[in-house]
Amino acid sequence: MLNSTSSTLSNFVLGAYFHIGNLRYLCFTLTALLYVVIVFVNLLLIVVICMNRSLHEPMYMFLCSLFVNELYGSSGLFPFLLTQILSDIHTVPASLCYLQVFCLYTYAHVEFCNLAVMSYDRYLAICCPLQYHTRMTFNKVVIFIASIWLYSFVKFLITLSLNIRLPLCGNIINSLYCHNYLIVKLACSDIEVNNIYGIVGVILTILVPLLPILFSYMKIFHVCFSGSKQTRQKAVSTCTPHLASLLNFSFGCCFEILQSRFDASVVPSELRIILSLYFLIIQPLLNPVMYGLQMSKIRKAFGVFKAVATDQDLFVE
Repeated sequence: MLNSTSSTLSNFVLGAYFHIGNLRYLCFTLTALLYVVIVFVNLLLIVVICMNRSLHEPMYMFLCSLFVNELYGSSGLFPFLLTQILSDIHTVPASLCYLQVFCLYTYAHVEFCNLAVMSYDRYLAICCPLQYHTRMTFNKVVIFIASIWLYSFVKFLITLSLNIRLPLCGNIINSLYCHNYLIVKLACSDIEVNNIYGIVGVILTILVPLLPILFSYMKIFHVCFSGSKQTRQKAVSTCTPHLASLLNFSFGCCFEILQSRFDASVVPSELRIILSLYFLIIQPLLNPVMYGLQMSKIRKAFGVFKAVATDQDLFVE
């Protein structure tokens, strides 16, 4: 009976949606506008960094990778979310559900690893300024970025391959989008291997990026407290957006992990919905705003880019 159930499973039902009548059109419009803003601001900063040679430095290359990841993660959520908002039946094909799981989980992993490498980059710039350009070369930056993406994709492909083989006895996922652990909970068979690899995966996902982050900021804080006022100002100006991004993303991920693995029924359903989308919506907005406003080189480059675009428009006219 279990095998027949799992073999005929072709779609999942998302159980967190509820009927809101004509308000869904307002929700659709607001969500679509939010997606357009996220795509626009992240694409704009990617173009500014790529077009301006003064920004072809390690820190801005890591930022470019971060902005590309924001587009990647947003594209894994928003088109799907927009379709579900207008739909009366909240079902999703199993293949599309697994694809979304892959996109969102690799997005989260790339984000955390990218922030970890950026913390190491800031450590070198602040604590070892004379050795910075020899220790953080263009080739090393490319290797770092490629390794982050490859490691994240391979790591979660193993997780996904273990989950896809599981026979499932149900198809209702109590979420707004496809969630890996909630799918595993539907399994009829023994999931010991999945649980062991899941625990190892969580440890790797957290510890591998966390160690360089802790090491880097311990060194940075030590230099700040023992260094000159100019050193402290440099550290604050370059580390503030990174710390804000890191803390924001960590908060969103922690809530989503706790909500999926423990009973969160005491939390109002509306608040659970908002917080479950927090790290997928706020992070792609926060990063370009924080880095675009805080970093003077990006502001100056954007001003030059805007002036060139205006001059070209006048020339065409």
